Amino acid sequence: MNSVIKGKVSVAYLGPKGTFCGQAARKQFSCKNVSLIPALSISEVFKAVETGKSKYGVVPIENSLEGSINVTLDLLLESSLMVCGEVELRIKHNLIVKPGTNMDMIQFVLSHPQALAQCRTFLNESLPTSETKEVSSTAKAVEMLQKMDRSAAIGPETAALNSEMEILVKGIEDDPNNFTRFFILGKKDAEPSGNDKTSVIFSAKNIPGALYRVLEAFAIRDINLSKIESRPQRGKPWEYIFYLDFEGHRSEEKSKDVFKDMEKKSVFIKVLGSYPKATP
Repeated sequence: MNSVIKGKVSVAYLGPKGTFCGQAARKQFSCKNVSLIPALSISEVFKAVETGKSKYGVVPIENSLEGSINVTLDLLLESSLMVCGEVELRIKHNLIVKPGTNMDMIQFVLSHPQALAQCRTFLNESLPTSETKEVSSTAKAVEMLQKMDRSAAIGPETAALNSEMEILVKGIEDDPNNFTRFFILGKKDAEPSGNDKTSVIFSAKNIPGALYRVLEAFAIRDINLSKIESRPQRGKPWEYIFYLDFEGHRSEEKSKDVFKDMEKKSVFIKVLGSYPKATP
C-alpha cells in the first residue's frame, strides 16, 4: 500500500498515542507523508474514514489467543467501508507503573479487556489480590496512571515511554505466540496482488444443511477458507450471521462463481473487501 500513496495521507487508529493499533498503523504506513490520527474508540475510527476526516483507518479484528474483536465485526456489518489491507503484530505486554511503585503497592490493574485476558495467568499468580479495571485501550490505561496511586497498567513499551512511566515486569502475556490482526479500512478495497484474501459476511437460510450448502461452494472450487465464525444477529434472537475469510481476490472468476452460489443459498451476502495477505 505504501507504494501507491501520493501526497499527504491521514490514517485514523485506535488511540491514544502508543497503542498496539498505532504500532500496526506505523508498520503499514511507514512513509513520511502519512499523518497518524488517534481516535477515542473503534467506532470513531470508522467515522473518521466515513466522513473523510482520514483516508484510511486501522482497527483490531482478532487476537490469536482471545479471538475476534466483536465491536469491529459489528461495525463492519453496518458500515459501507471496505477492508483494503491487514497487518499482523506480535503483542508483548508489560506491567507498567508510576516511577517508585513496587509490586506490593499495586491494588488496581488497568488495561483493555483483551490485554487483561491475555495476561490472566500472570495476574492470578503475581497480583492475586489486585482488582482489574477495563479501559478503552492499553495506552489509555498507561496514560491514566499519571493521576492514580497504587495502580499499574498492562500495555506496550511505547506507551510507557510516551507517558514517562516505568516498566516493572516485561513480557507478562500468558503465551509468547500472541498476535493481533488489524484491518486497514478505506472507501474501496485493494487491487489484486497475487497473494490475497477476501472477507465476507453472510446469513444462511434457516433450513437443515443451509450452512453446509454455502460452504460447499468453496470446497468444490478448491478455495481455502482461513476463517469462519458466527455472531448473533441484532434484533433477531437466536439467528446468526457468519464472517468468513478465504484465500483469493474477489475479482477472480472462481470467486465470482462462489458469490453467485452464495447469493442463491444465503439470505444476504456482503463482501467486505479483498486485500494482500499480511506479512508475518
